[in-house]
Amino acid sequence: MTGNVNADDKDQKEERKKTIADFKQAVNMTPAQLEKWLASEDSKRVGQKHGAGESVGHQSGRRIIELLHTPAAELSEDDLAHMRKVVGYVHRHLAQGPSKSDPATSDWRYSLMNWGHDPQKD
Repeated sequence: MTGNVNADDKDQKEERKKTIADFKQAVNMTPAQLEKWLASEDSKRVGQKHGAGESVGHQSGRRIIELLHTPAAELSEDDLAHMRKVVGYVHRHLAQGPSKSDPATSDWRYSLMNWGHDPQKD
């Protein structure tokens, strides 16, 4: 039985490492860049909102800044779950591509930037 516990621990550590690596690849904006972006009117304008409040992406951007400042060893399971959510969002929206409008000023790009990914940096 001890062998299974060690294997489970190893699997959890590998999954944790993969989640962190995937997050660092998906989030290509620095905390300072993301903070500056989140303060802009364009950032506040885009995204799915619940009522008149802050958009889901804007909330996520603020959380991403916190995660980028958190040492890997101190990340909670909730933090890792949000990191996986960010990776999923970025991958799905990159696959959709920009609309026919100018990609540099498109809501598609701005929404991705709220989630910490600027497609123009790739």
